[in-house]
Amino acid sequence: MPQPVNVVVLLSGTGSNLQALIDSIEATPGHPARVRAVISNRADALGLQRARDAGIDTAVLDHKAYADREAFDRALVALIDGFGADLVVLAGFMRILSVMFVRHYAGRLLNIHPSLLPRYKGLDTHQRALDAGDREHGCSVHFVTEELDGGPLVVQAVVPVAEGDDASRLAARVHAQEHQIYPLAVRWFAEGRLSLGEQGAILDGQLLGASGRRIPA
Repeated sequence: MPQPVNVVVLLSGTGSNLQALIDSIEATPGHPARVRAVISNRADALGLQRARDAGIDTAVLDHKAYADREAFDRALVALIDGFGADLVVLAGFMRILSVMFVRHYAGRLLNIHPSLLPRYKGLDTHQRALDAGDREHGCSVHFVTEELDGGPLVVQAVVPVAEGDDASRLAARVHAQEHQIYPLAVRWFAEGRLSLGEQGAILDGQLLGASGRRIPA
């Protein structure tokens, strides 16, 4: 049997996407990935308890203990590499990553963002979609590059915006889709089907388009 692909998850909060990944792996006999470790910059992050409950190694690296972002990221790289990471998954990790960090994990670093990128990079995406009168919203999994929320797209889930939606109701439906497409992207990577090429994300040998693989809700 081939060795499973080691996934290290970085988070700062509740870890709902981590839980979705854990559940997906546990529900799939012979799944090619395993969550090797979960790392947080916050000792009180609920996601750490989710990991402990699943028997996954955890670690805390407090960014406030380091002089600057580069020093923190160097320590973080050493910690991640100590777990033998093949893939690093950002799951609500509330830190802007340095160029050094992103380059070190080039092609092995995934993020999920609560909008249909390239629309609404940054924060408050649900309210911004409502304010713009958008008919659809959603979430995107992408490879991380030096451009914030700008790496090549892997997969997007589209969520219709309903009449009378507010940001919280829309966010809840988007989160439900995040829990579907993030484990899917991780599995594609672990199966060797997904990679990052010079021109963008590649799935099953084919270059994905500007929107990645789109999945309607």
